Amino acid sequence: MTDSKRPNLTVQLAELKHIDGIIALSRRVYPEEPPYTRGQISGHINTFPEGVFVALYDGEVVGYAASTVLKEHRVMNQHTWSEVTGGGYGSQYTGDGDWLYGMEVMVEPSRRRLRIGKRLYQARERLCTDHELKGIAFGGRMPGYRRVRNPWPSPERYLEAVTEGEVRDPVINFQMKSGFEPIRVLRNYAPEDKASGGHAVLMVWRNHQLDEYADAQPVTRRNTEVVRVASVQLLARTLKTPEEFYQNVDYFVNIASEYGADFVVFPEHFTLQLLSCEDEELPPERAIQRASEHTEDFVERMQQMALSRAINIIGGSHATVTEDGDIQNVAHVFLRDGAVFRQEKLHPTPDERSSWNIKGGDGIEVIPTDCGPVGVLVCYDSEFPEAARSLADQGARIMFVPYNTDTRHGHLRVRYCCAARAVENQCYVVTSGMVGNLDNVSNIDIQYAQSAILTPCDFPFARDGIAAEASENVEMIIVADLNLATVGWARAQGSVRNLRDRRFDLYRTRWSDGG
Repeated sequence: MTDSKRPNLTVQLAELKHIDGIIALSRRVYPEEPPYTRGQISGHINTFPEGVFVALYDGEVVGYAASTVLKEHRVMNQHTWSEVTGGGYGSQYTGDGDWLYGMEVMVEPSRRRLRIGKRLYQARERLCTDHELKGIAFGGRMPGYRRVRNPWPSPERYLEAVTEGEVRDPVINFQMKSGFEPIRVLRNYAPEDKASGGHAVLMVWRNHQLDEYADAQPVTRRNTEVVRVASVQLLARTLKTPEEFYQNVDYFVNIASEYGADFVVFPEHFTLQLLSCEDEELPPERAIQRASEHTEDFVERMQQMALSRAINIIGGSHATVTEDGDIQNVAHVFLRDGAVFRQEKLHPTPDERSSWNIKGGDGIEVIPTDCGPVGVLVCYDSEFPEAARSLADQGARIMFVPYNTDTRHGHLRVRYCCAARAVENQCYVVTSGMVGNLDNVSNIDIQYAQSAILTPCDFPFARDGIAAEASENVEMIIVADLNLATVGWARAQGSVRNLRDRRFDLYRTRWSDGG
């Protein structure tokens, strides 16, 4: 189920109805320059509608990216912004061109912490690969040039100094970190850009899905069918304040985002660390009630992390009081567009029932994400094949399993069952467990984990069905790229086809909702 009536932040194709918002945005972004005109924005949208994106935050335009398509010889030779954009109208679009050229990227100054620019660049990358273009190019600013031009009197020498690490330029270095390669200085590219001396740097990102670039493909460039996932094996900490908890979580969220992950998953009951801030150890039932009192702040803080870090967060699990007064163990999923979903643990363990009086949820559903539908199985749920099978039938190709076990045999129960779920449903299963000891919190004193990213066992996957694996009982993060197309192949043509070969004439599982 979702906790959010509508997504807060979306990136979509721009439409003519967005023009007023785009012009208003340009006034805020470029207060010292004339804003874009209605005719210029209309030209962008009408000439190449697939190449123009807006970012909307609660319906307000907070980001804009406009692109065109040009021939390689025009891109790689000296040119000015006015020449390649047709005076800002996008009229130089060439239908049989081979490079996507970025004409503009604008981000609302007050919303920069939401990584809107990163989302717009990702939309461009998808467009480039979908159209099988050679890459993306644009004239990038070099705003540090005017400030330090005395030691490096020419823009070419300044660019060389930046690439060799002698000096730092905030824009050039950011673009290089984002995977763009500086090719050459574009002299007099934008005369009104005084900080850059009127010059720019031709920045290039190459589409490594094309055969001509295959040999040089870096690990950070992925097929659009590939989803990068990160699992955090978190160390339980005794805290002085709740702020310590959120700072630590945000650290790992940021790391996963910096590594280009689409998802990051945390362990089951990881919010119980908040109880270590209490003056005294609370008895189990009171402790779980107290943990639930953090729910509103937890959801708000995690939702903001997902937005600001531009990553989907599987928020472990958190004890939550329901509307009817019951306590449930709930996995909150925070999407990078601002939406929040919940999946209750269906099967509380005997200890959860007796110590904390936790009740089981009533159903299981896939969660729609920008990487396709995913499923969440909270710890013990992974030991019931019916739950995972339902998610697979609903379309999930990735299942996330936040878990918390105190002993090795408890961990292995989860691990073996998750491996079985990956095989029998021909899907990926990502586990995340907690490690270490936790003082001042009853019933969760010790933890044992070896988190993993598991695959089906067939030729295209990891030989042992393990895409990545953490070290035992050590705080760390693991990352893997999961090819969703390979799952589709395995289900249709694999050595075994568990989903297809079921005997519906002999057996089936019927859920209370009729499914």
